[in-house]
Amino acid sequence: MRTNSRRQLVAGNWKMNGDKALVEQMQKQLAAASLENMDVVICPPFPYFGQFDSKLKLGSQNISEFDSGAHTGEVSVAMLKEFNCQYVIIGHSERRADNHESNELVALKVAQVLKANLTPILCVGEPESVREDGTLFDYIATQLDAVLLKVGISQFAEIVLAYEPIWAIGTGKTASPAQAQEVHAFIRGHLAKQDDKIAANIVILYGGSVKGNNAQELFSQADVDGGLIGGASLNPEDFLSICQAANQ
Repeated sequence: MRTNSRRQLVAGNWKMNGDKALVEQMQKQLAAASLENMDVVICPPFPYFGQFDSKLKLGSQNISEFDSGAHTGEVSVAMLKEFNCQYVIIGHSERRADNHESNELVALKVAQVLKANLTPILCVGEPESVREDGTLFDYIATQLDAVLLKVGISQFAEIVLAYEPIWAIGTGKTASPAQAQEVHAFIRGHLAKQDDKIAANIVILYGGSVKGNNAQELFSQADVDGGLIGGASLNPEDFLSICQAANQ
């Protein structure tokens, strides 16, 4: 049961999906909704940033660790700020796997985002093999510690965390509310070893096959503060139902 005052957040990660029609549909759907008690962020592919109006908060799915220069295909924080981007997803499991992003590179990117006064959505999470072999908490602590070493605990006041069990992304499997709560509580406790107040106030999202029919139970857990939504964020009605669950 939630008893804290942390404001819930739902971020839609479109990944390499979407088109202009979806941008228009999503804006209409959310503009007509009453969601005063939570925050919504849309993270579309880069070409669609300019299609959104200023009413929606935008997030990027990635960022370069460099300010500028000869880095073909990369995007800088300065470019994102020109499009009113406020959030940046860092360390998503797909980027860690597909693009070989190490914990150290993730930490560099978090530092780059913080330097630009944007909000990192820092993703951590385990593959199924790690959960099964019993090293889950050590695995997640290592991911967190790389960023703590780079930016320090004080900077976590400006970070949003997202726990994404890799085995539940796009598979239809979902961590049970109790499983999600257990890991979120561990994350908060791990940060509390360095700063109780920052740990108590940090927003921790759950990401892993969240849908309209399971969102409310997940979001009602004491340490689950919303969701990082993949597939369901591509359907405006489904995404709205998840946002409404957070709004309650």
